[in-house]
Amino acid sequence: MKYFVLAISALLVVSCGNSNSDTYTVTGTTNGLADGTNIIVHQVNPVTNQPAAIDTIVVNAGNFTVTFPKSDMKVVNYFAVPGKGNVAYFPENTDLQVVIYSDSIQSSYVSGSPQNDAYREFTKTLRGFVDQKKDNSIRYRTAQQENDTQMMRQIQQENTDLGNQEKIYKTKFIAENGNSIFSVMLISEMLNRKEMTAIDAKKAIGNLNSELQASAMASKIKATLESMSAADIGAQAPDFSALTPEGKQLSLKDAMGKYTIIDFWASWCKPCRRENPNVVNVYQKYHDKGLNIISVSLDRAGQKERWVKAIEDDNMDWYHISNLKFWQDPIAKMYNVRSIPATFLLDENGVIIDKNLRGPALEAKIASLLN
Repeated sequence: MKYFVLAISALLVVSCGNSNSDTYTVTGTTNGLADGTNIIVHQVNPVTNQPAAIDTIVVNAGNFTVTFPKSDMKVVNYFAVPGKGNVAYFPENTDLQVVIYSDSIQSSYVSGSPQNDAYREFTKTLRGFVDQKKDNSIRYRTAQQENDTQMMRQIQQENTDLGNQEKIYKTKFIAENGNSIFSVMLISEMLNRKEMTAIDAKKAIGNLNSELQASAMASKIKATLESMSAADIGAQAPDFSALTPEGKQLSLKDAMGKYTIIDFWASWCKPCRRENPNVVNVYQKYHDKGLNIISVSLDRAGQKERWVKAIEDDNMDWYHISNLKFWQDPIAKMYNVRSIPATFLLDENGVIIDKNLRGPALEAKIASLLN
């Protein structure tokens, strides 16, 4: 799975491997690679989180053998095949075997140790989900052309079920592989993709072995979870302040009503702009009953005019602030906002009572509180 290889971050943990030899050997078989092809072996740098080349392998008669020194540290490596892609593996101080298919880099694999064997099985299963979704996409386009709305709904439901099955499989993998670096990577990936809640991620981290829990990547996830908890439902909303379009400092406390919506958006965000008419409608209906809104814009530096024009064009007649720092906005970081639009609904005491309500769900919630 390519995106897992691209998402690899540095991870160092103590290893307890033992053997009489100070080296381990990786034996490779290639299919379709010309003799003399150079395969670059990379290792992720633990400080910069960037890959660095550690060796160059030359293919000879479709094969190669390379020896690496054993280490008391575990790292994530990968083979970079020119013009084809990457094949990830996990050194475990034991001899490994790699099979590289030049016409199907996704099917290439490394075996010979528990972590690599589990990862191979994982990628194989995930390819099955991807293939099913591709087939459904073809079926959906056909149903669209034939105006078969019943079939379209059926395929949409099938895709929803596939997504749920995929999440269940990933969660099960993490639970059954508590000593695998890849489990930590997968927790991070699922958390970023919102396939795992903060509560579930905390449980998953807690089920890892003690060495992985103390690792750099797990520590980074824990820090993220702490940030998420600070702006989770039931938490006291962190206070903040920034400049209004008029250049005055405005804080969350200044903007509080009986109920208050913190709205993260930007003039360049199309989904935000599409949602704005619904928010305007809710505000106009319920402002007199105690609803306030403070919008935090993630517009870029030097683009204040676009921000102000969007406010006017969308008739957003409520409180507005921005640091004009794009995704580096400190308020967005405080609230762990990674995509927009994002909303937080506060009660009169500043406690977060709901998050990310949109469309009819937003109006229904406000109506239930203020009608």
